[in-house]
Amino acid sequence: MSEPSEPNEPESGERNRALAAASAAMIRSVRGVAGLVGWMRPSEPLELQIVGRTLLHAAAVGLGAGILGCLFFAGAELTQSILLEKLAGYEPLRAAGERVWGGFELPPLRLWLLAFIPAIGALIAGFITRYATECRGGGGDATIDAFHHQNGVLRRRVLWVKPLASIATLGSGGSGGREGPTMQLGAALGSTVGRYLRVSERERRVLMVAGIAAGISAVFRTPLGAALLAIEMLYRDDFEAEALIPAVLASVIAYSVSITVFGESTMFGHLLPYTFRPQHIPLFILLAIIVSLAASLFVGSLRAAHRFAKKLPVAEWLRPAVGGLALGIFVVLSIHFLAPFIGRGDRGVGILGGGYGIAQAAITGADWLPPGWQAVEVLVLLAVAKILATSLTIGSGGSAGDFAPALAIGATLGGAFGLAAQLILDDPTIQPGAFALVGMGAFYGGIANTPLAAVVLICEMAGSYELLVPLMLALGVAFVALRRVQLYPAQLRSVRESPVHRQELDPLHRIRCRDVVRLDRKFEIIRPETSLAELTRLAEATPDQDVYPVLDAKRALRGVISVEALRIVANNPELRSVAVAADLMTPPVSVGLDQDLRSAAAVMIARDLRSVPVVDESGSIIAMLDEHDISAAIVEPPIRRALTLDR
Repeated sequence: MSEPSEPNEPESGERNRALAAASAAMIRSVRGVAGLVGWMRPSEPLELQIVGRTLLHAAAVGLGAGILGCLFFAGAELTQSILLEKLAGYEPLRAAGERVWGGFELPPLRLWLLAFIPAIGALIAGFITRYATECRGGGGDATIDAFHHQNGVLRRRVLWVKPLASIATLGSGGSGGREGPTMQLGAALGSTVGRYLRVSERERRVLMVAGIAAGISAVFRTPLGAALLAIEMLYRDDFEAEALIPAVLASVIAYSVSITVFGESTMFGHLLPYTFRPQHIPLFILLAIIVSLAASLFVGSLRAAHRFAKKLPVAEWLRPAVGGLALGIFVVLSIHFLAPFIGRGDRGVGILGGGYGIAQAAITGADWLPPGWQAVEVLVLLAVAKILATSLTIGSGGSAGDFAPALAIGATLGGAFGLAAQLILDDPTIQPGAFALVGMGAFYGGIANTPLAAVVLICEMAGSYELLVPLMLALGVAFVALRRVQLYPAQLRSVRESPVHRQELDPLHRIRCRDVVRLDRKFEIIRPETSLAELTRLAEATPDQDVYPVLDAKRALRGVISVEALRIVANNPELRSVAVAADLMTPPVSVGLDQDLRSAAAVMIARDLRSVPVVDESGSIIAMLDEHDISAAIVEPPIRRALTLDR
C-alpha cells in the first residue's frame, strides 16, 4: 500500500498567503460597510414604538367606527324602507350608492300616514336622547365643543343613544344626514378607546379626531376628504395637524370596511369626467356668490327654527316630535303641489331623508325632471323645500346631521344655475353636473369653514381632479363671503384659542404651585384683634412679605391684609389708635398645592394681591406664593436651556 504524497511546501505557502489576503480584503469591506452605515445613521433613533402605538390605536378606532358606521347605515336604510315604503307607499329618492336593501313592492300612497310617521320617529328619538342630551341635533357642533371644552371626552352612552335616536329620526323620514351622527359616534368611540387604553389626554383627543374621520368615511366613502374634514372642522382658520396621520389611517380602515360590506361604488356612482374651461370662470364666481347667499339663508333658518322650538310650551324631549309633525304636513303639501310638475312626484320629491337623491338628479339628471326652464324651477323649489324641511328636523332637536342636506341644497342650486346658464348662453359646453358638484362643495365648505376638505371631498366623489380649479375658485369666494356665518358655533378661530391647547402652550398651565412654592421661607400670620400699631411694626420687620393671612383662634383663615391697605390706613391719624386687623382684612383667599400657576395668578390679579396663601389638603396654610415665584417659573427654564446650549 503506497504512502500518501506530501504537499509541495511552496504551493502550500502561496495558498495560505492568498487566503490571508482574501480575509483581509473581506474585513476591510465589512469595516467599510459598517462605516458607511454609521455615517448614514440618523442622529436620533426611529420612534418605532410610537409609530406602532399610533398605528394600533388608529386601527382599532377605524375598525370599530367602520363596523358601527355600516350597522348604522344599514339600520337607518332598513327602517326607512319599512316605514316609508312598505307602510306609507312613499319611495324616497336615493343616490346611486345609497340603497342597501332590496326594494319593496310599493302599496298605494297613504298621505295621511306619511303626515304622522316623521312625528312618531322624532318622538321616539326625543325620548331616547333624554339619556344623553348632547345627542340632540346634528352632532357636529356637540363633537367640536367636546374636543375644546371637555378635553376630548364624550360619554360612553353616546355610543348607543346617538345611533338609536338617529335611526328613529332618519328612518321615519327626518330631513337630515347620516354623516353628522356617525361623526359623533366615531368621536365617542375614539374617546372611549382612549380611556380604556389609558392614553394621555393629548392622545385621547387625537383618537377622537381619528374617530370623526372614520365615521364620515364609513358612510360617505371619501377617505382622504373625511380625514381632512376631521382636522379642519374644529377651527375656522386652522387645523388639528397632529391628528392628520391617525385620522388618515382610521379613515382608510373604516373605508375598507365599508366597501367590503357595500361595494366600491361612491355615493353618486361612477360619474363622467367634467372638463374645465377657462371661459367659464366668471360663471363659477357668480355661482359661488349665489350659493353663499343661500348658505347664509340655510344657517339663519336653522337658528330661527331652534329659537322657535325653545319657546314651545312643551318638554324639551317632545320638541322634535312637533318638528316631525310639521315636517310631515309640509311634505304632504309639497307632494300635492309638485306632483303636476314631476312625473313621479307622488312617490318621492327628495324632501325626506338626506337629500342625496335630488343631488344625484342635479348632477346626472333624471327622467322625472321636466325639460328646459321647468327643470330649473323644480331644482330651485327643491332647494328651498330642503332648507325648510331640514330646519324643521334639526332646528327642533331631531337627531340628524346637517352635512347631507347642505350638500344636497348646494347641488340643486348649482345644477339649476348650470342649466340656466346653458339655456341663456346657448352653450352646449356648459355641463350642469359640474356646476352642481362645485355648488355642493362651495355651500358646505363655506358655512363649515372647511375649504380644503370640501375640495378633496368633491374631487373624490367626482372620481377625478378636473374640477380642482373651479372648486378652488368657488370655495375661495364662498369662504370669504361667509366669514361671519358659522354652521358650527363651537368652532374656534385657531389652535391658540382652544382651551386644551392653551394649557399646553402656556407654561403656567403645566406648572403646579407645589413645583415653585418655597416651603422653607418663613411668613407671619396675624390675629383679627391685632392692633394697627402692631401691624405696622410687623410690616417694618418683614419687608419681604406683602400679604398677611388673618387666622382666628382655631387656625382658620378669616381673611388677608395687603401691605398697600395697611399703609393707607396707617397714614390716617384718626384710625391709627382704634383700627385692628379685622377692620382692614379682605375676604379669605388661598390656592392649593396642586393648583396650576395660571389659576393662581388669576386669583392674585382678581384680588389685586402680590402674594396668596398656599394650603395643603387639610386646609392649613403652609407657605406664601408671590409674584417672584411665578416669574421665576417662566424665566428660569429658558435660562437653564440657554446655559446648557452654551456648554
